[in-house]
Amino acid sequence: MSESLTQLLHDEHQKCDQAMASAEEAALSGDLAQAQGPVEACIHENIRHFKIEEDLLFPAFEEATGTQGGPTQMMRMEHDQMRGLLEQMESALKQGDLDRIPNITETLVILMQQHNMKEENILYPMMDQVLHEQRAGLIKELKAFP
Repeated sequence: MSESLTQLLHDEHQKCDQAMASAEEAALSGDLAQAQGPVEACIHENIRHFKIEEDLLFPAFEEATGTQGGPTQMMRMEHDQMRGLLEQMESALKQGDLDRIPNITETLVILMQQHNMKEENILYPMMDQVLHEQRAGLIKELKAFP
């Protein structure tokens, strides 16, 4: 079987999780200079992942299924919640308030675990099925996403 969206996106989730762990660890060091890179990378990785889904995959899925509500709408709402927390993390970094970051990442981790479970167990397998004909092209675009 060819590469699946489910597996590729699961790998994306793991990259985001690793970036989050690195950001939290760097923030706990108390060294602003040391924390800046990992925190910014965490924010970038997560926003990039949301954009892959919202700009590439969700529209293809919605077009193929003829629906704009349902699972993709719920995932977008959850992305918005997580974006708000990422913005708080960025603000804390800019203010040099590293003590706030672990609290933010703790909340983010809980939200992301629940969110990722829904995507990996329900939405992504549906995408693999519904977008079977387009899968190779979508995977190519996903891998090239900036």
